[in-house]
Amino acid sequence: MQASTVKHNVNLLAAAFALTAVSYGLARFAFGLLLPQIRTELSLDIGTTGWIGSSAFVAYCIGVCITFALNRACSPRTLAFAAALASTIGMVIITLSTTGWVLGMGVALAGLSTGLTSPPLATAVSLQFDDAHRPKANAIINAGTAAGIVFSGLASLIAFGGWRELYILFSAISCAVAVWVLYAVPTGHERTASEPVSFAIFKRPGMLALCTGSFLMGLSSTAVWTFGGSLLRDEFDFTQSDIAWTWVALGLAGVAGAMTGVFVQRYGLVRVHWVSLAGMAAGIVGLSFTSVSMAFAFISVALFGTSYITSSGAFLIQGIRLLPDRPDLGLGMPFLILASGQSAGSPLFGALITHWGVGIALAVFAGAALLSGCIRPRHSADNAFVAP
Repeated sequence: MQASTVKHNVNLLAAAFALTAVSYGLARFAFGLLLPQIRTELSLDIGTTGWIGSSAFVAYCIGVCITFALNRACSPRTLAFAAALASTIGMVIITLSTTGWVLGMGVALAGLSTGLTSPPLATAVSLQFDDAHRPKANAIINAGTAAGIVFSGLASLIAFGGWRELYILFSAISCAVAVWVLYAVPTGHERTASEPVSFAIFKRPGMLALCTGSFLMGLSSTAVWTFGGSLLRDEFDFTQSDIAWTWVALGLAGVAGAMTGVFVQRYGLVRVHWVSLAGMAAGIVGLSFTSVSMAFAFISVALFGTSYITSSGAFLIQGIRLLPDRPDLGLGMPFLILASGQSAGSPLFGALITHWGVGIALAVFAGAALLSGCIRPRHSADNAFVAP
């Protein structure tokens, strides 16, 4: 590559990393951190918050489908800008919410932004990077989620419980990132992007395993993403400051997910897939031991954070390898199915807590993560090369 091209790609990576941090880390996953305060102020029960959390994941699925439909007509820059715009407006609505219905609208629109984010960024990477370096670039961008989570946790500590003020800050940052992507994300189209989406794509070897595994992984993750903060407060008497520090620990550990491409090259996709999902299961069930010591909460969420980001990166790499002719679908499909699992997981976890208690709910969802780990990726994808 020429030096000028390298400089342009660094700008693209930075902007894509920032957009991922905003849409996933702030617009989507910060809701779980701030949920205890929101529940108290708006007088929401655990079942209602489960359905509100589910709306973000449903909207994510809709967003991914929108990008599939518009991929031929819109450039990656246009779709990435739309993602940042949806994130900004969604968080403004959350800021202004006074009822569960209005909150749900804001959470859903914020969730829509995440669905609009990943596919155009995958297309942008496919335009700017060669085959050997795309997995590493996508893994770095995917780790933006962890950075956003760390920032939301630190900001929560400074805000002293002012969740509306935090969402105002997050909205302003999202607006700035929207301007950035207009200059950093390319306007070109992937050569194969003109091909329409066909359900025949699910018949390709390895797609059933990919979809089943990502659904179960997404379902299990809602135990922490949606309910983690509320569990720590309601069951283990954590203060909001304590919860914020656990979120920081989760995000810092998740930064290791930027190394997913290196892990896959060194240890193979099957091994990374299994270890990361086993780590997620251990992190989820480990929360139940917080009654023994507060340290279990920090260890558990840190293990969950690094395992979740690594696992989602592994699904991303697997999808792109299975669909090399459609990088937008290769990234978007596993994340679409993952979000479908999260949509089902939020109300299911809420129901399990209500009828069976926290211990049973955490054990069931940890079991879903282990089951996902037992569904092995296609062998041919495991042997593909990933640049260090």
